[in-house]
Amino acid sequence: MTTGLQDNGRGQTSFLIFSASLRNDSLNTRLAILAAGVIEANGGKVDFAHMSEFDCPSYNQDLESPDSMPDAATEFRNRILANDAFIIASPEYNGSMPGVLKNSIDWVSRFRPQPFKDKHSLLMSASPSMAGGNRGLWSLRVPLEGLGANVYPAMFSLATAHKSFTPEGKLSDEILAKRFEENLVAFMNLVEAAKHYPCIKKAWVEFLGEKPDPVVERVE
Repeated sequence: MTTGLQDNGRGQTSFLIFSASLRNDSLNTRLAILAAGVIEANGGKVDFAHMSEFDCPSYNQDLESPDSMPDAATEFRNRILANDAFIIASPEYNGSMPGVLKNSIDWVSRFRPQPFKDKHSLLMSASPSMAGGNRGLWSLRVPLEGLGANVYPAMFSLATAHKSFTPEGKLSDEILAKRFEENLVAFMNLVEAAKHYPCIKKAWVEFLGEKPDPVVERVE
């Protein structure tokens, strides 16, 4: 199945993809690798990263300086800015997101301009549980949306993930694999549209004859 939008001379859309797990042979790393394959098969460009590249020391404002931000935070910021969107496959730790990911987000949020603003993102998870890490994704939405990221509504949570991959790294359930690809392709189409067909911005003032006043002026 390859239904993504074609290049048509406009240039590929690029996606930063990484797993938020530091563990070797992580289920979420497997899911991130699978997503990268789907993106490339449908005409997108992939920038695949590992959480170890973005792992920062515990956030401490006393250590914060425009000239001495952690190298990992700078790397994370640069990779976000270099791509059109980002995809995170995040494990669920005790019903929430991993602390290592939240810590990196906190560091990167201190850059100006703040790089998460207006970036499109897709969240996914893989977990042995029946919920598939969904609670962790809901907690991850909060800081990202608070920083102005456009988090895609349709998150993907792979339940009983320890039994869901074939030896080749594919999803063993064909229907689920089709749903996974369709979700990614829909996200790709949204990012492509946002990149090449930005919305027209307009200003509308309710009463043109009113004296300008921030209290009463309505602008959409």
